[in-house]
Amino acid sequence: MRFVLVSGATRTAEIDGISAAGADPALMAHTPSADAEIVEYGRPVDAPVVPVSPTGCPTPAVVTRAVRERLGFETLIVDAGLAAPTGAPTVEVGSGPGGDVREPEPVADASETFAAARDLGASLPDEELVVAETVPGGTTTALGVLSALGERASVSSSLPDNPMGLKREVVADALAASDLSAGDCRGDPRGAVRRMGDPVLAAVAGLTRGALDAGTDVTLAGGTQLAAAGALVRHAGIEAPLELATTRFVADDDTAAIGALADDLDLSLTVTDPEFEAGDHPATDAYLAGEAKEGVGMGGALALADRAGASPAAIREQIGVVYDRITGDGRPGEGRDADPDDDPREAGP
Repeated sequence: MRFVLVSGATRTAEIDGISAAGADPALMAHTPSADAEIVEYGRPVDAPVVPVSPTGCPTPAVVTRAVRERLGFETLIVDAGLAAPTGAPTVEVGSGPGGDVREPEPVADASETFAAARDLGASLPDEELVVAETVPGGTTTALGVLSALGERASVSSSLPDNPMGLKREVVADALAASDLSAGDCRGDPRGAVRRMGDPVLAAVAGLTRGALDAGTDVTLAGGTQLAAAGALVRHAGIEAPLELATTRFVADDDTAAIGALADDLDLSLTVTDPEFEAGDHPATDAYLAGEAKEGVGMGGALALADRAGASPAAIREQIGVVYDRITGDGRPGEGRDADPDDDPREAGP
């Protein structure tokens, strides 16, 4: 089994009020790059910040890394259009970040990204892939893609109060800019991404199709963004079994309607519960308040932990270890002065 993290950026994230993926909007471009480093090395190595929300909620990469440290699974980081360099080793399938979804073609190279990712997915030797994403603003582009495909237009949010009104307004403007009506891209997944999506969706869909074509089992590790990727796969005519693993935080979000969306797309849904309790740790309290909910494969990683028999208590303990390590002096989001000789790239997972 291999955990694949597809990382990238979209200028859609720059729309005020759309995303909580970054304490400072000016530093949001570094979020996917830092997420990749945390999953790969256990803390940022080149990225200048620890990704946090404006209130200090740490990235879900903390949870995914904690599970990896308990289970030791292999990883692959895919660069589908990062806006800032990452110290994690990557395989590139995209030519650059996506544009604002309100542009006529925010992902002009969607077909090329899809094809490169499909070839990558078909070439991997693993029997199973768990595919995750990190892209700020991704629920809005997911809403755009679902709308273009004519699917259920429901997505979650990294914010406690999902700004669905704002997202629908943005998507309506995006449809108009692309001269589309809802459903006009039915059966045309590449067109849907090119005109309404982000490069990460193109890469996840392409990689998933390539893997399924090669007979590899695939779990989409995430919430409504990964469901949108599943929709792209289904609209490409692929009917193979496909699982979606997400957290109870998404499942409990009525605005996401993740159960109905999974049913619509014939995705087998797994809901994971880390059993966070108030006061356990600052790293988990914000999730109970409705922040983050999912991302960086958190739901899929927790499903792997459950499958391996790792107890929620053990995972919660490891989350605290990872959180304390990456925040250093306890102020998440600020730079960490590390010993230059203490480079996690010198060690294993």
